[in-house]
Amino acid sequence: MPINKAMLAALSLLSYPELEVEKTYRIERRLQSLTARRARKPWLYRIWEHQVSSGGGQAPMRIFTPRQRSRDCVLLFFHGGGWVTGSIDSYDGICGDMAAQTGCVVASVDYRLAPEHRFPAAVEDCYAAAREVFLHSDLLGCPWENVVLAGDSAGGNLAAAVSLMARDRGEFLPRRQILIYPALASDHSEASGFPSVRENGTGYLLTSKRVREFFALYQAGEEDLRSPYLAPLNAESLACQPDTLVITAEFCPLRDEGEAYGQRLREAGCYAQVRRIPDALHGFFSLPLWFRQVRDVYEIINAFLEGDYER
Repeated sequence: MPINKAMLAALSLLSYPELEVEKTYRIERRLQSLTARRARKPWLYRIWEHQVSSGGGQAPMRIFTPRQRSRDCVLLFFHGGGWVTGSIDSYDGICGDMAAQTGCVVASVDYRLAPEHRFPAAVEDCYAAAREVFLHSDLLGCPWENVVLAGDSAGGNLAAAVSLMARDRGEFLPRRQILIYPALASDHSEASGFPSVRENGTGYLLTSKRVREFFALYQAGEEDLRSPYLAPLNAESLACQPDTLVITAEFCPLRDEGEAYGQRLREAGCYAQVRRIPDALHGFFSLPLWFRQVRDVYEIINAFLEGDYER
């Protein structure tokens, strides 16, 4: 299928030159902060702030409540950005659209970023936020069983890692999660077992080289690459995981590992729905709603939230 040139052009405006992430991430953060909050639509939702205790500090959480709330459901959302860039500010537009399009409360978590705070700081912040929301249902006015973990890219990685961590620690267990083009493997070299790393590793904005550089800044040491909380595909078992919706993009280097994760969940006896979005690139979920692929994803998400699937 020919690539969507309009999507490529739009995502190019939101992307950065193919330079070394270690040298550019501070500039990327500044550019993101300068453009943050411009996409807010306050007539569609209300916003309030909360703080979660984690790692001896506070992890900010921003809550978007749709003015037309149609579901008694909370999407606990972890933003993308390779664990190095991105913030709740830069995701204001995405989370606001998500609240309006799903009718759910969206709680966006601002976890600590690498390389200042390396693994496992980000996943511990996300776990702390999830623990508070799941164990204190009065916080967002939603029963724990209606809290859904969600994230895109590195945020999808964090959602999957939090689900594994929750199972292993035994304090709570999510019932559903939504992983949007998630990073779930630790090897994005030419030796990767996933063809999309090579087939889509250049020429489609997010490159395999950039993914490797993000991992290098996120990990604290080589041993971290074997941890299932850094790369969930490393988990020996995926038993007792939430019902999962995995959304992948046709021209994304992370496509195959996301789809492999869905298959492994099924093999472990869990429910997993995997939907590949045709003619789409990594990052497309950040585009305006007039892109067909974005509208299609919301249709898929809404059906999943309605429980419109068979276990």
